[in-house]
Amino acid sequence: MATPINSIRKNVLTDEQLTEQKLDSLKQLVSENDSAVQQILKLVGELDSIGALEAANKMLEAKEEVANIALGQLTSKPVTNMINNMMGAAGALASLDPAVTEKLVGGLMSGVDEANKAVAENDKISTFQLVRMMKDPDVNRAMNFGIHFLKGLGSNLK
Repeated sequence: MATPINSIRKNVLTDEQLTEQKLDSLKQLVSENDSAVQQILKLVGELDSIGALEAANKMLEAKEEVANIALGQLTSKPVTNMINNMMGAAGALASLDPAVTEKLVGGLMSGVDEANKAVAENDKISTFQLVRMMKDPDVNRAMNFGIHFLKGLGSNLK
């Protein structure tokens, strides 16, 4: 009959054996991924040749100073104003109807094209021509839009 097991002995590896196991697994990883390792080493070599590694090391050494400078710049009045303006503009754009915005931008582009043509031709408009142009449906529509735009803008400027 077999004798009962009274104690379990755990196989404890020495530091040297652990190091040997780690080296063996590292060798296997390198041999399986030799192409990737070569590319990484080439990339690191290029970064070193242009001084990027040295710059990165210096930044890491001065990380507290760099963080203080960055935070100082981010909390400066112009940057906070810019962030607030961008958030306000994003909120305003989010509230606009995309179809209306698309139509408005298309109209602006068309207007810029017409204006560039007129500037290239160097046309002068007389008072009589201006009055006649007001009867043009496109011009009248744009003037109507502009006048009501100015009215809405002015009412919100109070």
